[in-house]
Amino acid sequence: MTIPNRPRYATRLNAFKRKGDTVAEMIERAGQVGGLNAADLNFPDHFDHHFPAELTNLLQKSNMALNGLAMRYYTDPGFRLGAFTHPDPTVRRAAIDITKRGLDALAQMGGTVMTVWLGQDGFDYSFQGDYDRMWDDTLAALAEICDHNPALDISIEYKPNEPRSWSVLPDMATTLHAIRDVARPNLGVTLDFCHMLFAGEVPAKSATLAARHCRIMGVHLNDGYGKRDDGLIAGTVHPVQTVELFWTLDRLGYDGVIYFDTFPDHGGMDPVQESRANLALTERLRTIATGLKDDPALTAAMAGQDAATTTRIIARALYGA
Repeated sequence: MTIPNRPRYATRLNAFKRKGDTVAEMIERAGQVGGLNAADLNFPDHFDHHFPAELTNLLQKSNMALNGLAMRYYTDPGFRLGAFTHPDPTVRRAAIDITKRGLDALAQMGGTVMTVWLGQDGFDYSFQGDYDRMWDDTLAALAEICDHNPALDISIEYKPNEPRSWSVLPDMATTLHAIRDVARPNLGVTLDFCHMLFAGEVPAKSATLAARHCRIMGVHLNDGYGKRDDGLIAGTVHPVQTVELFWTLDRLGYDGVIYFDTFPDHGGMDPVQESRANLALTERLRTIATGLKDDPALTAAMAGQDAATTTRIIARALYGA
């Protein structure tokens, strides 16, 4: 199902940021990684000193495509108490309006997907907020930004918490409830591997559930220990679960870009080398998943919930055991 000349892998641009770097320098450094052919830009921070056309040119000079834009409300201290759920209606209006400006920039750059992460929308204490109102305000905002330009997709990237203690959209089930209630065809979900682990979910199961009720609009690949958003190199902690996710996405017909949402900057790694490690391990795990797609022994063992046999099959594929 791969479309010729279509970007296959994208990156979190801020992974390439060094102190004092400009957006242009981050794009140039990301373009040094062979096989990494797209990037996501954050709105509004990556647009502070550049018009959309300038950013398009910078990407093209580095032989990179635009994968999409991601809204970032946390750069404005006025949104600390919430963007779409802020108790002040003028602040909620400001959050919606800045999202619409982001969508306009996305359209100007020829992109199609805006990823919305509502990390600041939530609460920290019992009795801090009215849950009904927070839910209604979130849905009303999502509906309005979906209607701003129906040709553009709005993808929800859910996360259990951080920076707020509790998020309004913390997991797949809650997010699917919101998507159902908003009822817009251009509203879907982004699967973030670490966020799913953090939410106590099995990534392949969450992908299966998502595909039953909406469109999967993005896949953020990384890894971690399930206690926080570690952003480690993909497949380094959960290789079996990563293979299972790829196996599932292949069966679901997902043909979108795989976006590396990893944090080499947290550990002081060279982002170019970290990205190359991401690509190498991901390609290996995807090849394994593809080889297992039509394996009759695996299919039969799964039908009988025979974990011993499936474990041997996966171990042989991964380790030659």
